[in-house]
Amino acid sequence: LRVGAPMWAHKPWVGTYFPADTPAGHELAAYATWCTTVEGNTTFYATPTPDTVARWAADAPDDLRFCCKLPKHLTHERRLRNIADGLDTFLDALEPLHANLGPIQLQLPASFGPDDLPVLADTIRHLPTAFDWAVEVRHPDFFVGGASERPLDDLLADHGVNRVILDSRALFTRPPETRAEHEAWENKPRVPVRPVATASQPIVRLIGQRDLDDDLDHWQPWVTKIADWVRAGISPHVCTHTPDNDHALPLARRFHALVAAEVPELAPLPEPLRPETQLDLF
Repeated sequence: LRVGAPMWAHKPWVGTYFPADTPAGHELAAYATWCTTVEGNTTFYATPTPDTVARWAADAPDDLRFCCKLPKHLTHERRLRNIADGLDTFLDALEPLHANLGPIQLQLPASFGPDDLPVLADTIRHLPTAFDWAVEVRHPDFFVGGASERPLDDLLADHGVNRVILDSRALFTRPPETRAEHEAWENKPRVPVRPVATASQPIVRLIGQRDLDDDLDHWQPWVTKIADWVRAGISPHVCTHTPDNDHALPLARRFHALVAAEVPELAPLPEPLRPETQLDLF
């Protein structure tokens, strides 16, 4: 089991969970003492530069995994059509991180539906097998079972591609009050939860609200599910979100502790750096 957050750099974490002297651009080293995976949303917006990837590779310990997203110009603008060159460029850029890569995510827009499944199938058939892959769909027809959803799951399972699972139910259990909560209510998907592992590294995105205890209560069924998966030899990546993500790091660790209570042999998380700890990067 690997747990993490949507990103590794978040200003409110510095001085709260990270040492106060954490240099900007080097938050990854501190993050990796708290969590063992990260969604890597930054790559969704652009392919990183070689210098940036080299810095990530230098700061990442062996046990950290990046679940990077394909850039949106490939998934949302081109909608997986004619992406061979762009995909090669992206994978070449990530090469220094190869040992630290978890499943690379293809997050598809909500308009990408069953009619587009042949395009997804063709893309998957041409994905390099040297990498692990995951697909996140948001079209409502992929969440109703039957003739629309089963072909998707069969496609992913046949090619060993993970399905990204999103659970935003906890977020919507109480009316929003803060600005971050209002934004989350407007932007986070409300799709049914499909707790299916189509390959060996499912990615589970748990989106909560401001009450961490309440979030964990809502996620208790996930604790049992994740424990069952781990005992079955499946290695999930679980990333916890809150509307402002200010306390996503301890939330991820608390979730890990709940699973560890059911699976005592689970490997422990690293000992986190604290705000009073000096961060030595050199």
